Amino acid sequence: MKIVLFGPPGAGKGTQGARLSETYDIPQVSTGDMLRKAVADGTPLGKQVGEILREGKLVSDDLIISIIRERIAQPDCAKGFILDGFPRTLEQAGALEGALEGSLDVVIYLNVPREEVIERLSGRLTCRDCGAVFKKSKLTACPACGGELYQREDDKRETVENRIRVYEESTAPLVAFYRERGKLADIVGVGGEDEIARRIEEGISQYAVS
Repeated sequence: MKIVLFGPPGAGKGTQGARLSETYDIPQVSTGDMLRKAVADGTPLGKQVGEILREGKLVSDDLIISIIRERIAQPDCAKGFILDGFPRTLEQAGALEGALEGSLDVVIYLNVPREEVIERLSGRLTCRDCGAVFKKSKLTACPACGGELYQREDDKRETVENRIRVYEESTAPLVAFYRERGKLADIVGVGGEDEIARRIEEGISQYAVS
């Protein structure tokens, strides 16, 4: 099963991608996670993209495409994968089609209104140690591991608003791109996690190639 999972920042792609990964026993490939880890580890790649991420901009197509090509060629992707955060532009979508053997089974579009996204992202904290994410509250430490909670640079309101503008300009056209190819499952991304997961399963059963 080859799945693309996309939508605006904060749409819940990470949460739903993890559920799909468990259901279908295929890896969730998150470009955002890979890039943030590189930044945290201080690798050459991390230094290259750190400033870009802080400003809420998109990393260059060439860099992202090379990372994805290398990742989906690994043995654990032999049965399929879930791409979370890629493609983000029409150019990346075209490059992905060229890199795949066969074609995608389904593209899941988590459709979340703009104001909902802003509220979600500007109101969350992340644990420095385990990476768990929580809604802003009176918490001063991670309930899971006791680590320090902080607000990521790309979750600050000003950055969030810029991220959404970039998304609307560069990524939103993918909706039409995949709809024209009969691959798009347009999923309402508002509601409880289980409810959204049920909608996704219904979308996969309708669009996926058996």
